[in-house]
Amino acid sequence: MPNIKSAVKRMRIEERNRLYNRHWKSRAKSACKDVLEAVTAGDPALAKERLAIAYSILDKAAVKGVLHRNTVARKKSRLTASVKALDESART
Repeated sequence: MPNIKSAVKRMRIEERNRLYNRHWKSRAKSACKDVLEAVTAGDPALAKERLAIAYSILDKAAVKGVLHRNTVARKKSRLTASVKALDESART
């Protein structure tokens, strides 16, 4: 436990930030899992709906500084590719 006043304050701030980051990372992971579950189930309409939700959550996490923008771009690209592959296989 720190003895210096500024160190005590930093600990409080770090804990608050840790919980904030964990909340947004958890939301992002859950949204990605939801999209992949819809793809695995073979439902293109549900996958597209969940993809839009995942896009929104990932973009918000990037704006808030929880996830790096390149990380978000990579995740969105991979999710989109899986939904697109499902959509193309459903059409044939």
